[in-house]
Amino acid sequence: MKPVIIGFGLLITALLILFRVASIYHLNNDFGDVWIAGFSLLFLVIGIMLSRQLFLKKVIVTQAAPTSINHEQLLKEGISKREAEILLLMHEGLSNQQIADKLFISENTIKKHISNIFQKLQVERRTEAVKKALELSIAKSEVESLKS
Repeated sequence: MKPVIIGFGLLITALLILFRVASIYHLNNDFGDVWIAGFSLLFLVIGIMLSRQLFLKKVIVTQAAPTSINHEQLLKEGISKREAEILLLMHEGLSNQQIADKLFISENTIKKHISNIFQKLQVERRTEAVKKALELSIAKSEVESLKS
């Protein structure tokens, strides 16, 4: 928002300077309306170009979310299938209550599973747990599944 305000402030300042220059050289006596129309069109074009640059929707490509579980790696890490399922839901950004509702179990059970996941992966935060699961290939993305 700040760049937009600064940009339009600079445009208005430039317009005022141009009008002042026109009045100094007495260009506004005979062709005043023409100059005003010309400056207005100029600033209209500049404003349209700036608005397109400032308000373009940017597409951000991120890594594909994990969609499947690597069962062989689960056994190596000692993580149960339910804990891996909860890891995937944590990666989707769901809260404990949302995960509990989705899996039809209590929130306390979810908390216990998450505690076990933290202990087994030796992490302290949900984001660290998801990151480590991806690093250890416990969770595989759809793209990786197609390669196998």
